[in-house]
Amino acid sequence: MERRARFRTGIFIALIVLIMAIFTFRLYALQTSLTEEEIRTSNSLTIQTTVDASRGQILDRNGTVLVGNRASYNLIMIGYVFFNGPSPNESLIELLGLCDELGIEVESNFPVSETRPYTYTLEDYSEAWQSYFRRFLTSRGWDPDMSAQNLMNNLRSDYNIPKDLSDEEAYRLIAVRFELELRTIEGMPLDNYCLARDISSEDLAAVMELGIPGVLVETTTVREYNTTYAAHLLGHTGAMTAYEYENLYPDYAMDAVVGKEGVERTFESYLHGTDGLLQTTILSTGEVLEQQYLATPEPGDNVELTIDIGLQATAENALAQVIENLQQNGVGSQKEGKDADSGAVVVLDATNNEVLAMASYPTYDPARYNLDFNELAEADGNPLLNHALQGLYPPGSIYKMVTAIAAMEKAGVGAYYQVTDLGVYDKYELQGFAPACYIWRSSGRTHGTVNMMQALAVSCNYYFYEVGLQVATTDMDLVAKNLGLGEPTGIELYEETGTRANAETKAETFAGTDMEAWVEGDKLQASIGQSLNSFTPLQMACYVSALANAGTRYKATLLSRVVSWDYQELIEESEPEVASRLEMDEKTLACINEGMKMTASDYSGTAYSYLHDYPIAVAAKTGTAQHGSGGSDNASFVCYAPADDPQIAIAVYVEHGAQGGNLANVVRPILDAFFSQESKYETTYNENTVQ
Repeated sequence: MERRARFRTGIFIALIVLIMAIFTFRLYALQTSLTEEEIRTSNSLTIQTTVDASRGQILDRNGTVLVGNRASYNLIMIGYVFFNGPSPNESLIELLGLCDELGIEVESNFPVSETRPYTYTLEDYSEAWQSYFRRFLTSRGWDPDMSAQNLMNNLRSDYNIPKDLSDEEAYRLIAVRFELELRTIEGMPLDNYCLARDISSEDLAAVMELGIPGVLVETTTVREYNTTYAAHLLGHTGAMTAYEYENLYPDYAMDAVVGKEGVERTFESYLHGTDGLLQTTILSTGEVLEQQYLATPEPGDNVELTIDIGLQATAENALAQVIENLQQNGVGSQKEGKDADSGAVVVLDATNNEVLAMASYPTYDPARYNLDFNELAEADGNPLLNHALQGLYPPGSIYKMVTAIAAMEKAGVGAYYQVTDLGVYDKYELQGFAPACYIWRSSGRTHGTVNMMQALAVSCNYYFYEVGLQVATTDMDLVAKNLGLGEPTGIELYEETGTRANAETKAETFAGTDMEAWVEGDKLQASIGQSLNSFTPLQMACYVSALANAGTRYKATLLSRVVSWDYQELIEESEPEVASRLEMDEKTLACINEGMKMTASDYSGTAYSYLHDYPIAVAAKTGTAQHGSGGSDNASFVCYAPADDPQIAIAVYVEHGAQGGNLANVVRPILDAFFSQESKYETTYNENTVQ
């Protein structure tokens, strides 16, 4: 019995020992496993990175994508991984050498000049970046007032830069290592260091073959231009400046790309989108343990413009052809205009002032803006200037409709009021001012006796000198103002507003001189579009559009609408908006319309040889403007069509173009393109778009 009890006790103890052994083994195994995982994950780092949102697209009125995005590769470096690799300096020398060989531009914001004597370049950076640099010095316990030379000496020593490297080579290593170290400082709000942007897939493969730890690929997007036209309208993008960061876009990432000019800049708030935030846990070996979006990036909205890219191409090509033909052959018996070097054409929907096309010459390829900038900045004709919006020019005889309206509405002059052209207008000859009609200057002939409509058609200066004197300057100025000359057009892009010739403008222009008083000679010059009259081609187009609309001027616009990136939401839609109205008698309107029609259709009209056989009636006015800067006169041309049911309004201006009538060669192809596909200009949308 006792023996059996001892046996049972032995069995029980053995079972307990076995269970304890198993438990101990499992516990040991579990502890060993957790320790290995802990050891593995203890060498990890969690980082948060801004993910750039794709910019919205820019489209024309028919849904053609003018500016979009393409996939792009950036090289980024993670210092935590890079410095855990073997021989960081040797790896960096190899990496930078390959970048040089491949022509890859390396980025750095190291605020020290690249060559001796070393100086700080902090003024080139934002206040935020300057504060980051100060924190860098503080983190090392260095004097914030230390010289740039001492900084370079200290960093070269601390970074163990090989002594056999040149100053230039050492600088590049220091600049990159500075960027990497900056991101190790606690609380520094910076994303991973981007070593190089937008590199080709071939170059990417070559760099990654080096197998350098911490050098990773980031996929993003860059702007892609699908047209070489409309460069001045579309604008371009670029890295945000310190001023832009501090004053315009303080909520953007410091390395954000923003719109710099044109539509890209004006509609930045729509196009930019909302950046995302990606959290990544990474091992010291470079292995990614986990990634998750803390905030998903949202692409920018799509901006649909009023322009038609086909009509834009026609306008640009026609303008370039006329100017280049002038440069080769000149015009007229004197072969003037060979010095023509720049110009613009604006095409408006005459019913609402939507911009259908806006060309500026000379132009450039928007995709090559940054590459060609230095050459463009020095080129003749100022290709970087949008001559349609920022060029200010004397209008010349296209202004005569202002004088005619003021005379008829304010001075009681009738459409059939006649004046006999005597060639030289000698009323102020004793005062030393005796202007002459252009036909007298060129051939000694006169226009004879003409009425208002005939005077518009033949562009008789003598006639408008005479009726202009009958109009108060303030009345003429008010007519010009209400027709949009010297006034903001409402266009979304930056524009100049110019000046109207009046007593106030002259007093301001010549303040403190003996020329500040407004005299009758000024009125004579102003009545034919000279004196201090100075307007943009867009203003001239809005002016002729207002004439086409019986004195109602609409705000000019480039914006059709803004829709979400997926076309599911309408964000904004443009509606016609009246900018001003000039009330006119029906007889006045009929006179102006008839005079402009005669310009193109009457045998004596200044545009007859260019437009008399056009199948659609055109109301037009030519102009030749003196400018005081030497060379050939400037040339201007405005029109609307059909003359009795206006759908399109056009203004053309060429510096040193010599004769306004010749600019009908710009207008005619535009009219052909417009009326051959008029139904297109009823705005249409993509099949994926909201209606």
